[in-house]
Amino acid sequence: MRLHAWQMERDLRTAAVPLDRRSHGSTWFDPDAVVHGADDLMLLFWNSTVPGSGAPECPYQEMVQSMANRGYAAEDAEELLEHGKALAAAHDVPALRALSGELLRRLFDAPRDPASSYWGFSSPATWQAVREDMTNADASLAGAAVPDLEERMHSAWIGQLAGGAFGTAIEGYTGSSIRAVYGNIEGYVTAPETMNDDVVYELAFLDAVERHGRGVTSTDIAREWLEHIPFGWSAEWVALQNLRAGIFPPDSGTFRNPYVDWIGCQMRGMVCGMVVPGRPLESARLAHIDGVVSHAGNGVYGGIYAAVLSSLAFVRDDVRHVLVEASEYLPRHSEYAAVVQECLQRVAASEGPDEALQWAESRFEQYNWIHAYPNIAAVIVALWFGHGDMTATFKLLAHAGLDVDCNAGLAGTILGAMHGVPSPWQDPLGDRLETYIAGKESLSIRDLSARTARLTHIMTEKA
Repeated sequence: MRLHAWQMERDLRTAAVPLDRRSHGSTWFDPDAVVHGADDLMLLFWNSTVPGSGAPECPYQEMVQSMANRGYAAEDAEELLEHGKALAAAHDVPALRALSGELLRRLFDAPRDPASSYWGFSSPATWQAVREDMTNADASLAGAAVPDLEERMHSAWIGQLAGGAFGTAIEGYTGSSIRAVYGNIEGYVTAPETMNDDVVYELAFLDAVERHGRGVTSTDIAREWLEHIPFGWSAEWVALQNLRAGIFPPDSGTFRNPYVDWIGCQMRGMVCGMVVPGRPLESARLAHIDGVVSHAGNGVYGGIYAAVLSSLAFVRDDVRHVLVEASEYLPRHSEYAAVVQECLQRVAASEGPDEALQWAESRFEQYNWIHAYPNIAAVIVALWFGHGDMTATFKLLAHAGLDVDCNAGLAGTILGAMHGVPSPWQDPLGDRLETYIAGKESLSIRDLSARTARLTHIMTEKA
């Protein structure tokens, strides 16, 4: 019997043994080296590894899995996967070109699967429709002053970058595989590095906000992407190709994009909350503006949840309360909101994190390790049972596996803004953020924090 794409992906993930980063260097790249020819990129999409951790990836397989998750009957594309892998292994480029094109044709021609529960949920697209479908759509928190804003902003950024640096070395593996190699993780598994493909989108957002203020649009953000970001992955890669072809938001996030429900908005939505601390509704609006550049529907709602969590973290001190309160800013009839509510109910009823993590692993096994759903489940479990302690929370995220750098980046932002960052997580980072954006290869984290704090005054002025 032929395996489904999600089963192939599960088996790939389960069999993957973490590259021990204590004895293997990082493989982050020079941006000039990622401008692949068409054949090189095709081969990369059949067999690649995650730069920071060495975890295996097969983007074509992930595309098929994701379309099935989105309620499409992807079996016709699925049946080409094993043959495609064999051709890639044999480096039969001509035959692989033909098969890859046929796979994409079948994938994007796939009909809806009437048995999929995906179609039982709504997916409001415009901000107005999203707001109308929220449980809580008032702006009652707007105007609350945040004491020690610049210092807390610095802690939020440090927490995010610490989480990203922690997770970069171990992302893309199962929690059990990570424990088998590293044992009981209590801190960084290797010298932390801040280079990754997450924060660059937040920097582009800040540039757009600095230029356009509260009137910033999705098109403004898209132009910053075009000018500064040379390469992306999954949904962001598709969006960049669309933008370069003149397809702008919101179409840039939806056109031939199988990854619209993945983690990209959830991994970068924090900055949308950081620029409007204590204003959750405005943070949700900004996350929608940013999200539709590369995602749609549930993927955008993941960005909204991350943004509202981050905004509330500046005016709340109970992380469990924030997880629940932020859920009220999601479109209530969406699948993403249903997933968040299911996770919140599960952690509230669980005796401890192990029980909740085991449930999450089983519940979301059909979803890719970069999909928004299993990762927000991991974040909710870790924050709920981490009790505000950054080390305990990051440890639980390592036990969950999946996209650890994105998850710890979100959790670190929240906990940093609430409680500050312990020195074992802060001190090794120093004051340096490294990126692959030309002209921003090395940034002062302190300066970035001060800049973000300054922008909050622009973004929170009375209309």
